[in-house]
Amino acid sequence: MIYLHKKSAKKKKGGRWNALILVFSLVLLLLFGSAIAFYFTFLFDLPRLTTLKDYQPYIVSEVFSDDEVLIGEFFVERRMVAPLSQMPRLLIRAFIAAEDARFFKHRGIDYWRILGAAFRNIEAFDVVQGGSTITQQIAKSFFLTPERSFTRKVKEAILAQRIERYLTKNEILYLYLNQIYLGEGAFGVAAAAKTYFGKPVQNLTLAECAVLAGLPPAPNNLSPLRHPKKARERQLYVLNRMVERKMITQKQAQRAAAEEIRLRPKGPKGYNEAPYAIEQVRMYVEEKYGKEKLYKGGLKIYTTISYKMQQAAQAAVLKGLEEFEAREGKGKGRDQVQGALIALDPQTGYILAMVGGRDFSASQFNRATQARRHAGSAFKPVVYAAALDRGFTPATIIVDEPFSYIDVPGKEPWEPQNFDREFWGPITFRKALTFSRNVATVKIAQAIGVDYLVEYAKNLGIKSKLEPNLSLALGAANVSLLELTSSFGVFAAQGYRAEPILITRIVDKDGNILEEIEPSAVEVISPQTSYLITSLMQSVIQDGTGQKARALGRPAAGKTGTTNDTRDAWFIGFIPQRLVAGAWMGYDIEKPLGTHETGAVAALPIWLEFMKEAVAEIPVENFSVPEGIVFVRVDAATGEPVRPGNPTKSGNAISECFKEGTTPLTN
Repeated sequence: MIYLHKKSAKKKKGGRWNALILVFSLVLLLLFGSAIAFYFTFLFDLPRLTTLKDYQPYIVSEVFSDDEVLIGEFFVERRMVAPLSQMPRLLIRAFIAAEDARFFKHRGIDYWRILGAAFRNIEAFDVVQGGSTITQQIAKSFFLTPERSFTRKVKEAILAQRIERYLTKNEILYLYLNQIYLGEGAFGVAAAAKTYFGKPVQNLTLAECAVLAGLPPAPNNLSPLRHPKKARERQLYVLNRMVERKMITQKQAQRAAAEEIRLRPKGPKGYNEAPYAIEQVRMYVEEKYGKEKLYKGGLKIYTTISYKMQQAAQAAVLKGLEEFEAREGKGKGRDQVQGALIALDPQTGYILAMVGGRDFSASQFNRATQARRHAGSAFKPVVYAAALDRGFTPATIIVDEPFSYIDVPGKEPWEPQNFDREFWGPITFRKALTFSRNVATVKIAQAIGVDYLVEYAKNLGIKSKLEPNLSLALGAANVSLLELTSSFGVFAAQGYRAEPILITRIVDKDGNILEEIEPSAVEVISPQTSYLITSLMQSVIQDGTGQKARALGRPAAGKTGTTNDTRDAWFIGFIPQRLVAGAWMGYDIEKPLGTHETGAVAALPIWLEFMKEAVAEIPVENFSVPEGIVFVRVDAATGEPVRPGNPTKSGNAISECFKEGTTPLTN
């Protein structure tokens, strides 16, 4: 009986074990099934990798000067894409050494690195090292959110393994080095090279490569611009890692560590030198091609801006404003005096320099192109050129005497006054412009007709609305500095008008030319008229209101301009064929500059300062005399011809220029 009882107990015990095994197996099966379901749920939810083959990141659009100096950028993310072939081999090695030393050995996940990072974090009681590979960083950057969670890490691991099967190692490196954020708004190594060192990525030294490779863990906190000491520590860490991995020698590391790093905290050469011109570019491209193309499309926009002349223009305007403030005893305030300058090639219309104000960051309003101000006496050459085409000559006599004109019946007559409140009596056409006599100019405008004058001005390129009344002769019309300067360019280009051009070419990221703008010019007045008005404006500089411009030391022609109550000061001038420039000074709220602040005092010095730098390398030339121009010796005061051997009434004979067939007759 006892035997039978023991046998039954054993049988009972075996049944329990079988039940436990069955339960355990079911649990394992359930866990395994859940894991598979969990895995496939992730797989179902994971994004497709096809976008990696067709990498289309947001790329910076760049703006270049005429000599291809980078002067501006448009971007959402400041990214420049570069192929691996353009990246220094040492740059690639530096990133691998710092971020993923076993990159070429693992298949997306480095288990040894994860284990090592775990031990280091336990030792430090903190997260001091991560275990993510470069491939995992690609997965996170392209497809996942930055949240820290178990779910995200699992997705990251699965994606990394799939990426390794889908792409080559070089393709992964290409994506990583162009996608990674490296601080100061720079995405990718090419943008970082420009941001920190002001150079193309292919020109980086080993020392610079190590600085960039040290940034990924905390780009802004390790930025050499903000935290040079921390950046230095990371640089040395990267160099040591490269030595440990036999990527460089100890001597190479020592030389790199001793190299002086030259940072470019203000951006590449030329960057932000022409903010008002860059804003003009932005408005044009955004309107024509849209924001998406401008800010994300990686366009290359080539402009007519001369880097050297732009620098000279910026410096000249600021110096002129500072000198004005010193003279008038006025300093910084809400309503500071403003200045503007525009320079063009008169034959092509290319805008070579543009300054629209004293500080673009304070005011984006472009006073060279957007402001419409009274031109004052700077408009007078338009009047005199129109008169030359209506039978006047430089020797024509105009009587400078009191003059009144009833513009509107029933109202008080208009009585224009000269600046000095005096009248000189009979004077020559040349003398009237040389000394900017208001009354004589109004009489000339009355003689040729204001409707004719309006059309003549439009023909020269002045697009602003001009009211057909006699006050137009004294510059009562509101015009922009650009259009007035461009109209003077017709005289400099011997009668040809060229439309102002700022952009010459726009190229997309693939090298396709979207737009190419060629200069074009049309003859609007005769070369003879151009020469005569130029000769008259040479007298303005040699003997008249623009004498300060003689300091340029070469042939030049120009005209000062001062409006009523000295609210605006102008000077527009040019040299033969090559360059025409206009300078303006005034307040935005149109209050007087000061009793003595004329165009000659306030604006001309800005023009002169700019021109001295701008023409330094341009050969000295004389204004060429076209066919159809003859010279006759005349009395400077009366305009009458002087016979050989006979004295003049004024005692001063000059060689005057005329169109053939218009010379004065001898008595």
